[in-house]
Amino acid sequence: MNFDMIGPAIVLGLGCLGSAIGCGIAGMASHGVMSRVDENHGKFIGMSALPSSQAIYAFVLMLLMSNSIKAKTLTAASGIGIGVSVGLAIMISAIYQGMCAATGIQASAKQPAVYGKCFAALGIVESFSLFAFVFALLLI
Repeated sequence: MNFDMIGPAIVLGLGCLGSAIGCGIAGMASHGVMSRVDENHGKFIGMSALPSSQAIYAFVLMLLMSNSIKAKTLTAASGIGIGVSVGLAIMISAIYQGMCAATGIQASAKQPAVYGKCFAALGIVESFSLFAFVFALLLI
């Protein structure tokens, strides 16, 4: 049995898990708000989809890590270390971005003028998964 691809699988699994949880949290808030607000439902759905971007980072890392392992420029043990640490960072970032989106959805339902301002906090949370992504690229 070949264990070389455990690291790439871990980073993808954790990233997708975090995105699913984050989108679920924000999606539930979106559904609750849409039941109380008569218009502009699309903007709530859009905000609830933001945590899905972390799955893209994890997918790219999975591809690059697996290629590096096949090329013997990355060891399987290093891949596991990168996969666990960066995967957890991406996962937690996605979950907290979902929580942040949920509160942004609720706030903008009450005061529509704050909708655009809510994206600042969402971008800040997203930046931490980007930092982890870039650091992983440097390690690969």
